[in-house]
Amino acid sequence: MAGRHAARRLRLAAVVALAATLLAACGGTDGLDSDSGGKAAPGQNYGTPGGMVGGATPESDGDAGRAGAGEVSAADRPVSTFAVDVDTASYGFAKRTLESGRRPATSTIRPEEFVNSFDQQYREPEGNGFSINTDGTRMPSTHRGADESTRLLRVGLQTRAGSDAGRPDAALTFVVDVSGSMSEPGKLDLVQRGLHTLVDQLRPTDSVALVAYSDEAEVLRPMTQVRDRDGVEAAIDRLKVSGSTNLEAGLRLGYDTARKGFRSNATNRVILLSDGLPNVGKTDATPLVREIQEAAAKQITLMGVGVGSDYGDRLMEQLADKGDGYVVYVSSQTEADRVFVQQLPATVAVRALDAKAQVEFDPKTVLSYRLIGYDNRALAASDFRNDRVDGGEVGPGHAVTALYALHLRPGAEGHLADVRVRWQDPATRQPSELARPVKVTDLSADFAESPRPLRVDYAAAYLAEVLRASRYAEEVRLADLHTIAANAGDSAQADDLASTINDAIKLYD
Repeated sequence: MAGRHAARRLRLAAVVALAATLLAACGGTDGLDSDSGGKAAPGQNYGTPGGMVGGATPESDGDAGRAGAGEVSAADRPVSTFAVDVDTASYGFAKRTLESGRRPATSTIRPEEFVNSFDQQYREPEGNGFSINTDGTRMPSTHRGADESTRLLRVGLQTRAGSDAGRPDAALTFVVDVSGSMSEPGKLDLVQRGLHTLVDQLRPTDSVALVAYSDEAEVLRPMTQVRDRDGVEAAIDRLKVSGSTNLEAGLRLGYDTARKGFRSNATNRVILLSDGLPNVGKTDATPLVREIQEAAAKQITLMGVGVGSDYGDRLMEQLADKGDGYVVYVSSQTEADRVFVQQLPATVAVRALDAKAQVEFDPKTVLSYRLIGYDNRALAASDFRNDRVDGGEVGPGHAVTALYALHLRPGAEGHLADVRVRWQDPATRQPSELARPVKVTDLSADFAESPRPLRVDYAAAYLAEVLRASRYAEEVRLADLHTIAANAGDSAQADDLASTINDAIKLYD
């Protein structure tokens, strides 16, 4: 019986690889950046959960989506390195899409953004920089293919929360999409209400500029201190929908406005509010943001706020990744209140620039590992201490979580891995580094006894695997994930995840 199952899995992997090859041959490339880090050598099987071949090509929906790399041999490649990412837009957009009774495109699903959407309850550092938090668990009994050697490792990085009184002043340039596509309810109206709310929370000594773009771009308000609230509020009220979507013009004028209003010893940021659907000018984010960021000498960071049921996820993610920032997604007034009242004010300050994480596994105890998500954030091991290589930007009170699925060697005990994080000080650009060891016993708890946030993370990550048609989707059932989320404790976020999984059950089961 076991032999027949193994043969069937190998045939399935071969079919998937062949189908992906044919799709690639027919579709060509889309000109977007891609990474090849984290994949096992073709044809190698390191005992991945579910028995899939480690080097099989991920499934694709024809939308250039990535379904995750295979499991990696710790003996061949013990080091896993990635740029940290605090984006959460993928989960928000998937939730909105599922609620509307539609399946999200697999290319819009990024597991790390699902996980980072939930509170982690990590220990904060006493000073600037990060704390490193690590724990883990055995897989739940419902996880198919898991055995005594299978573990889940959680690596959590946390920055210290900051008070408004202690932060530097901010110079914020809002670049608002007012094209025809923003007329849909829940787009420009949500943006305007959110901006009014945010401005009310800023200090009189903060500065704000407002740029609107459709066919062309226009400065509605040059950089002005917020003590003139009436003038800023009036400019927000002048936002009106018309014309096409010239993102290039909007960003160029936005960065030009930010440079003219640049303030030393302040947080200078461009905040793009858009549905990410440009149709005029350059529509590829990569060369545009690289050019702009080179001109800005990386002193002006970018944040994206995505809105609408029709949403250009890929473009907004590229903008965030290339613009030293991150992107969130707003689908309702409740989420807008959370973003504009909690998230955006908290990100006015910056705790760390070009932050990178690295996990070095001990081949004596770890047979193989798989980083769940971060597919387009993977870095070479040598990039970790190369401060010219971009990492991620992290603000006060932010948590970054990475989950690893592991297979241990028989009888493994003692040292499991070393976790490192490296970042640059936003003011001085001086690098700092922190490390922490992990032991095998840190991952020995039964799943039911593991911390509630870890169980929520597991359910969120494997929901993402199902939604992006990953080879690892066959290891779980949505009904089991729903039960895990629903039983994760008295948490509004866990309830929200359970509701999202229930919406997925209606479409996928």
